[in-house]
Amino acid sequence: MAISKELLDILACPKCKGDIYLNDAGDGLICDKCKLLYEIKDDIPIMLIDEAKPLSE
Repeated sequence: MAISKELLDILACPKCKGDIYLNDAGDGLICDKCKLLYEIKDDIPIMLIDEAKPLSE
């Protein structure tokens, strides 16, 4: 089961409160402003700043 469009529409980056979007692989949410990847585990987005992975430039 993938993340629903309705959930994606209401989720925001917990750090900057900006927009996030699903990555191409479908296993994480990306915030371009903060350059962070929030992983999705067992169809649940892990929206903790401390557990986010920095994106490479």
